[in-house]
Amino acid sequence: MSDERLSFQAIDDYSDDFASKVVADWFSRRVRISGPDILTVTPIEQVNYFVLKELLVAWRHEAQKWRSPFFDYQTVAVAEAVKNLSTVLSKNIAISKENFQPLLKKAVSSALYLIVDPYDFFSDALDRTGGGNVRAEDLRGDIKYIRINRAPIERLVHLLEERKQTIVSGKEAFALLDQLLEELNFQPEDVEAHLARFSAVVPVSIDQFFEKPAAAAAPVPDAAAAKRQPSAAPPLPPVATPAAATPPSPRNFRKITRLQDGLTINQKFMFTKILFNGDFEIFTSAIERLDRMPSLEKAVAYLADQYPEWDRSSEEYEEFIDVVTLRFS
Repeated sequence: MSDERLSFQAIDDYSDDFASKVVADWFSRRVRISGPDILTVTPIEQVNYFVLKELLVAWRHEAQKWRSPFFDYQTVAVAEAVKNLSTVLSKNIAISKENFQPLLKKAVSSALYLIVDPYDFFSDALDRTGGGNVRAEDLRGDIKYIRINRAPIERLVHLLEERKQTIVSGKEAFALLDQLLEELNFQPEDVEAHLARFSAVVPVSIDQFFEKPAAAAAPVPDAAAAKRQPSAAPPLPPVATPAAATPPSPRNFRKITRLQDGLTINQKFMFTKILFNGDFEIFTSAIERLDRMPSLEKAVAYLADQYPEWDRSSEEYEEFIDVVTLRFS
C-alpha cells in the first residue's frame, strides 16, 4: 500500500460501528458498567486499556474545574486529598450507556491507529504540546495503557530515566526516538492478527482503512471531431524523459551531508510507510546505499531502477527526492 493514505474517516466510521455493537450487547443486560467490567468489555485488551485512559483524561478535565482563586491547591494537604479522591473514584466507576459509548469509540479509534500506523501514533504522542517540551512523566503514563507496539516509547522513557531527564524539548524527544527505532530495528506487530480480534466483533480488513489514489479519468473522445478528421495512423506518443535525467530541485536549502543523519523522525516514518511498504529495515538499507552513491545522477538512477512502482507525482516521492538532492548539493 505504498501509494495509499490512512483514512481517519474510515477508522472513525468503523470505530462507531464497533462501539455501537459492543454497547448494544453489553447494556442489553446491564444499566451501568464498572471499572473491572471495562477490562473485559471487548476481546481486544488494547481497546479496554484505552477506555481507562480516556477516563483518566476525563478525570483530569473535571479536576481542572475545581480550581479557584480562593484556595491553594498546591499545598501538600490539598494535593493529598485530591489524590485520595482520585483513588476512591477509580474504585467506584459506574458509567451509563450513553456516556460509555463515546469513550469506547475513541478507544477503538486510538487502538486501530496504533496498530495500522504506529509511526504516526508515536509522532502524535510526542507532539501533544504542538512542538513544545515533552514530559517523561506523561510518557510514563502512556506506557501504562499501551499493550501493542510499545517497545519504542517504553525504551524512550527508560532512556530519559537513565539520564535523569524529566523534561526534554520536542526536537530532542523525536531525535531520541529516531535513534531508538534504529537500535531496536523496530518492526510493527502483525496487523492482520490484531485485526482478526476486531473482526470477531465487526468484520474488518486493513484495506478499508486506506484511501486508494484516484485513477486519472480517460479523455472522452469527440465523436464529431473524429468524423471530420481523415483516417490516419495515430501520432506517436512523446518520448518520456528518464527519471534520472533531470532530478527535481530541492524545495528547501538545508544542507545534508549524510541521509542517515539528515532525515527527521517524521520523514523516516513517512518514507518508510509510504515508499517502503512499512519495512523500516528495507528503508534503512536503501538510505545506506544512497549515502554510498558517488553522485546525484547515480542515486536517482538507482531509485528509478529499484522502485519503478513508486508514484512519481506523490508528495512523499517529491520530498524524498528533494532530500536526496540536498545530500549531493
